[in-house]
Amino acid sequence: MKKGSYYDWARQKGISRRDFLRFCAMTAAMLGLDATAVPRIVEALENKSRPPVIYLNLQECTCCGESFIRSAHPLFSDLIFNMISLDYMETLQAAAGTQAESVRLKTMQEHYGEYILVVEGSATLAEGGIYCTIGGMTANELLKECADGAAAVIAYGSCATNACVQGAHPNPTQAVPIRRIVKNKPVIDVPGCPPIAEVITGTIVHYLTFGKIPELTSLGRPKAFYSKRVHDGCTRRAFFDAGQFVERFDDEGARKGWCLYKVGCKGPVAYNACAVTEWNDGVSFPVKSGHPCMACSENNWYDSSTPFYAHLAEIPNEAIGGNPDHIGLAALGVAGLGVVAHGGITAAAGGRGKKNHPAGSTDAKQRRQVTKKTNDKED
Repeated sequence: MKKGSYYDWARQKGISRRDFLRFCAMTAAMLGLDATAVPRIVEALENKSRPPVIYLNLQECTCCGESFIRSAHPLFSDLIFNMISLDYMETLQAAAGTQAESVRLKTMQEHYGEYILVVEGSATLAEGGIYCTIGGMTANELLKECADGAAAVIAYGSCATNACVQGAHPNPTQAVPIRRIVKNKPVIDVPGCPPIAEVITGTIVHYLTFGKIPELTSLGRPKAFYSKRVHDGCTRRAFFDAGQFVERFDDEGARKGWCLYKVGCKGPVAYNACAVTEWNDGVSFPVKSGHPCMACSENNWYDSSTPFYAHLAEIPNEAIGGNPDHIGLAALGVAGLGVVAHGGITAAAGGRGKKNHPAGSTDAKQRRQVTKKTNDKED
């Protein structure tokens, strides 16, 4: 065990060996690695020093930073503040002005080529970058200066990966993604508005363990988290397949938790781990909570996903073999026929019941109770 390693810190804090190993196993599973990777994670966290991290806030709203510090599992949140050495982050550090900037420069000089640069927010090109300046420098100048000495750059959040709201039409500040400015270092895109906290912690652990960035998708995102659609693991997927859609947010389908596709869910085109990892220790994610997925992890999402509460023109890959409008209507038609048929049968049975069992009789009361229980169960 190397002094100053993450495990060294964990022992000092009274974290048991069992909890430490459990954390390593969870991290491997989260990264999509098999059990053979767990010993390597254990070894890395026992013997490698905490990497310094410089965290920049450019054009953004700080929701990514909020997510960053709210990793649900205690050891994941510990990772943020203790496993890494978070040397510079404007929204959390106590220092300000010259004192803060001197810390950033000191870290860059003493750990040149070793530190991780995390960037939240977009760069801006309009009028020489004057719409975002920090410490007397434009965001572009600051970004280039910090990226030159970084081992890797993580673009954290949709502002950093696709310019997000700032980049939406007409984009008055000419906001651009980080990779448009950083050309000389590997850039890992971690999109989302905001991203799931565990995604960035998993990405950092992978880098610490293997000394290289994780496998990326063709869009430069960690494959472990962005290779599947939200739609693939959605808790409402069965209703989509059955053609049962919410038509309005206050209808019966909404109360029964049916598919939100028709009220604007973009889950079929959104690649993210929301439906698998969820938020707040696996409590929920937007679709599970009753709100359509807005595909915030996709490029140009703010322009392409609006209007937010209108569904896509077509289902990608013909996943259900037809237009959802028609399927929804067909399903309602079948349901309607079922209701009519059920009503007819009930009326006929009621007629027989009235004939054989007077309304006020004990048999009639028992039949109504049984019918009510059956209807409640069907609902």
